Amino acid sequence: MGFEFATAGRIVFGDGSVRQVGALAAAHGRRALVVTGRRTERAAVILDSLRQAGVSASTFSVDAESSFKTARQACQAARSDGCQLIVGFGGGSPLDTAKTAAALLTNGGDPLDYAEIVGLGKAFTQPSAPLLAIPTTSGTGSEATRNTVLASLEHRVKVSLRSPFLLPAVALVDPELTHTLPPEQTAHTGMDALTQLIEPYLSTRANPITDGLCEEGIRRVARSLRRACRDGRDADARRDMSLASLFSGMALANAGLGAVHGFAGPFGGMLPGAPHGAICASLLAPVTEANLRAAAEQDPSGRTHERYGVVARLLTGRAQAGPEDAVTWLRDLCRDLETPRLRALGLVEEDIPGLLERTAASNSMRTNPVKLSAAELQRIVDQAL
Repeated sequence: MGFEFATAGRIVFGDGSVRQVGALAAAHGRRALVVTGRRTERAAVILDSLRQAGVSASTFSVDAESSFKTARQACQAARSDGCQLIVGFGGGSPLDTAKTAAALLTNGGDPLDYAEIVGLGKAFTQPSAPLLAIPTTSGTGSEATRNTVLASLEHRVKVSLRSPFLLPAVALVDPELTHTLPPEQTAHTGMDALTQLIEPYLSTRANPITDGLCEEGIRRVARSLRRACRDGRDADARRDMSLASLFSGMALANAGLGAVHGFAGPFGGMLPGAPHGAICASLLAPVTEANLRAAAEQDPSGRTHERYGVVARLLTGRAQAGPEDAVTWLRDLCRDLETPRLRALGLVEEDIPGLLERTAASNSMRTNPVKLSAAELQRIVDQAL
């Protein structure tokens, strides 16, 4: 077996660790662009820490999903202000915008030059400007991934830019930043993290390092996601979810994903504003069931069933749990968290044929443990509606 493993240049984890951002940033430059979400006032702790460390900063707010437009604007803001480094602070959209801007700052060009599917798919040739990634949700794991996801509004699709140069210089994960996350957002981002742990574990590119990350992450989500939704101030549950999200980013960056994300990219482009984690939640149990059906014919080695058996035991805590128990547990979790189905998120029947075509061509389908037929893809959507 041969594999490689790459992650952020440095990972700093712990309650209160956000207060280290100034010292960490000062090692990389004296002028920073801080990319935040809609509520820029939340970044006050970042700006104060930078100021105390002698790092001047300007801010750029991402008030919607990360897109080609916001990435261009963020890069231009950094360039105009003479920024030497970028700090991404927020959920997946601010972090992906910050990562893209950092790469464009040193490589030049337009984000479409480097985008797959709708762009030219060119490779970044220069290391990104130093980037500090600070998540305020527990879901995307973007602080440890080598890709960014941008929405192309004109194409009605979300696509990725991929490069080892997109890995942040520093991933700073402070669970305390997630304590005020509302229950609904906690549920959606938590389901994203869980999907990003299960899919790399089943991936055809899984390796011993990602296996360990996925198993530990799944165990933590199973015991803590419901708790974090019930009580956002449950510090132990928030730590578990922050670690699980970090592990999910590390795992997907090195092992890839699967059919849930094969669907979620095209669906997210067609359903602007629909939470990515909610889309994943609606699809996770149907995809698991479909993979198990297909594996009965395609996987004589039994690897897929064996791995889903491990997932089931981690989720349920029962030593005798079988692969199908994972499907039941996931359906029960979505019911308990009251995650919406695709129809409630805005999917309409006439959009389905085009979405299925895009899903079949998605990069994430390449590492799904089995090949899913057009009929299976249709069945998954029918169950998720």
